[in-house]
Amino acid sequence: MNATTNATRRRHRLFARCYGRLSPAMEQGVAEHRRTLLRAAAGHVLEVGAGAGANFAHYPAGVTRVLAVEPEPHLRRLAGAAAREAPVPVQVVDGVAERLEVPDESFDAVVACLVLCSVGDRHAALAEMFRVLRPGGRLHFFEHVPAQSPGLRRVQRVLDATVWPLLNGGCHLAPDTQAAIRRAGFRYDRLHHLNWPDTRPPLPPSPHILGVATRPHHV
Repeated sequence: MNATTNATRRRHRLFARCYGRLSPAMEQGVAEHRRTLLRAAAGHVLEVGAGAGANFAHYPAGVTRVLAVEPEPHLRRLAGAAAREAPVPVQVVDGVAERLEVPDESFDAVVACLVLCSVGDRHAALAEMFRVLRPGGRLHFFEHVPAQSPGLRRVQRVLDATVWPLLNGGCHLAPDTQAAIRRAGFRYDRLHHLNWPDTRPPLPPSPHILGVATRPHHV
C-alpha cells in the first residue's frame, strides 16, 4: 500500500465521519427526493453505496428485503443502526460497487443514490448493477450530472479537477451519468433533471438526475 492510497483512505474516513454528523440536517432538503426515488421500488432490492442508511426509512411496503452495500466502516455502522429502524428488512454488508458479490439476475431492483459520482470506476459499477438485475428489473437512480449551463459546467469541471473530490470523499460534480446508464444497457423509463439544493442561481453541486431505468428482457 503506497502513501497516496493511505492519504486517500484517511481523507475518506474523515469525510465519512463528517458526513455521518451532517446527514441528519441534509435530510430536510433531500428526503422528498429519496421518497420519489423509492416510491415504485418492490421485491428484493440491492442498494449500492448505502452511506449512513438515509434511504432505509423511505422504502415502501412492496419491498420484501434490502441488501445494502457500503464499503466505509463508520458509515456501515451508522447504516446498521438505521436498518434496525427501517420499515422493511434491511441487511447491511461490506462491499464495493465495482465488484458486487451476489449472483447474476438475483434482484428485482437496484438503488444508486448519490454514489456513482464517487466510485472508482463508474462503468464497472453500472455493469455490475446490470448483471445482478433480473431481466425487467429496475435501476432507481439519483445522481450528479453536468449542468446544462455552459458557465456552470465549466465551474464544475474546475472543482472536479481540484478541491471537490479531496474534500468530499472522491465525489465528482459533473460525471456524465445519464449517458453512462444508457451505455451500460439500461432503457430509461423515467428521467427527471432537477436542482438540489434548489437555489437561485444554481450552485455547482445542484444539477442531478432522478429516475428509473430498466434492464431489458433482450439485450
